[in-house]
Amino acid sequence: MSDLAGLLHQIRQEAERQEFPLDLPVYQSARKDALTPILYAGNLKSQLCFFGRDLGRDEVHAGQPLIGAAGTLVREGFFQAWYGRKAKNRAELNSVCDRLLLTNTVPYKPPGNKAYAPEVKERFRPFIEQLLVIHWRGKQIITLGTEAFKWFTPYGRKGEVNDFFSREDRFSSHLNVTLTAQDEQGLLHQRLVSLMPLPHPSPLNQRYYAQFPQMLQNRLNDVAF
Repeated sequence: MSDLAGLLHQIRQEAERQEFPLDLPVYQSARKDALTPILYAGNLKSQLCFFGRDLGRDEVHAGQPLIGAAGTLVREGFFQAWYGRKAKNRAELNSVCDRLLLTNTVPYKPPGNKAYAPEVKERFRPFIEQLLVIHWRGKQIITLGTEAFKWFTPYGRKGEVNDFFSREDRFSSHLNVTLTAQDEQGLLHQRLVSLMPLPHPSPLNQRYYAQFPQMLQNRLNDVAF
């Protein structure tokens, strides 16, 4: 079984193999190596994962996923659910990482606010699979937005993921799928997970942004963490 250092090395090798869009000015302003993956933050022994689309400017500067405006809403909501109060400061808020895994479909930042093309997601899919199946120990995944939820399409039956996302109750129901991952020795690993979609908590998401905090609390009421 590969260790995390080996996984990060594999991701970098894939990034070096062929060019793909990167928001180089943001990496340069953060004084970060653009080819160094920002794979996850949090605790791999946690029961709950928040799964987003990709990194933003704040995430590159901080070196971890879900720490910008949208990520802060997620962290604040989890802190409120766990402790029953608001965090006093940023350091206290970031303590939620002790009980969560935070990751994305691709461990790099695309230019602007545009999602990565499917072919880029597929290039990095095997490494996200390894993270979720081999290294993480949890079984509950809250996806943030359409792109994040539909990343899991290959693990459902034909049409199952898309059909689920078209349901009126998609933000209050869950879908079980079996993730698969191949380790460096070629052995296949599996993990049954429960997907619990939520809309993306971006201020640009006018339909759901104001509702998101309560929707998140409703989700967390049904989660064992």
